[in-house]
Amino acid sequence: MKLKSLAILMMVLLPINSALAEEKLTVLLDWFVNPDHAPLIIAKENGFFKKHGLDVELIAPADPNDPPKLVAAGKAPLAISYQPQLQVQVAEGLPLKRIGTLVATPLNSLVVLENGPIKEIKDLKGKKVGFSVGGFEDALLQAMLAKHGLTLDDIEMINVNFSLSPSLLSGNVDAVIGAFRNFELNQMDIEGYKGRAFYPEEEGVPSYDELIVVANSNNVDDPRFRPFLAALEEAVQFIVNHPDDAWKLFIKNHKDLDDELNKRAWRDTIPRFALRPAALDSNRYARFAAFLEDAKLIDKAKEVSDYALEIK
Repeated sequence: MKLKSLAILMMVLLPINSALAEEKLTVLLDWFVNPDHAPLIIAKENGFFKKHGLDVELIAPADPNDPPKLVAAGKAPLAISYQPQLQVQVAEGLPLKRIGTLVATPLNSLVVLENGPIKEIKDLKGKKVGFSVGGFEDALLQAMLAKHGLTLDDIEMINVNFSLSPSLLSGNVDAVIGAFRNFELNQMDIEGYKGRAFYPEEEGVPSYDELIVVANSNNVDDPRFRPFLAALEEAVQFIVNHPDDAWKLFIKNHKDLDDELNKRAWRDTIPRFALRPAALDSNRYARFAAFLEDAKLIDKAKEVSDYALEIK
């Protein structure tokens, strides 16, 4: 009887101990919740974070420029950011380092109205270009303009925050940089406007990781990061293997995203998720650093280890 009672007691206490073992971890998003964040949402909703002993809180920013700066200031352990932005900010002295990849291909694009006056990038001279994330979108745009004999001085940059396609459709700007090809183009199409996208990787910009996970470079040995990345990998596998079930989990607590726009974005984003979030392509970071240096967007390219690491 004593053994039986002990066994019952252990069964009762195990869930309590498991709950107590869950480490809290805050992740600052780069934007409001959308299909780009699917691995994070699925890892949370399907219990992958919990399985790896984590209680993860995802926080959308009031200003998309803030998350990496808050991590650099020690105000949060992790943020979702962008490879180009990271490399520019590290060159400026921010203590940041990439520890994982969420979306492994470029999504960023320069978008104009298909029936508008901008037929080629050189037509942007004297025009207004909207942006949302300073420091990295203007860096990409500068490189794209240079290929066509223009500089940032030839255009007017306007911070439109989250209102990329609305600003374009309203005529407040003539183009927007930072428009994600899986989102803004679909949004415009649904509203009856065809968009034309110019892709950075086709305009002289080396390919790069779009969405990455960044930590403070003085805190990369945080023991929560390895299980976090393991949970992300399981989430991506689940999304790829079970896209319909994953979609249902995605909108479970985000009913406002259950619409045509996000369904299209979901479909277009799945092939772009990093299947191995922890894996680091060092050559990609080295190429992009050299590009930034050649374009005089940073003073000097640093070693890859200054920008990123692969947590073993």
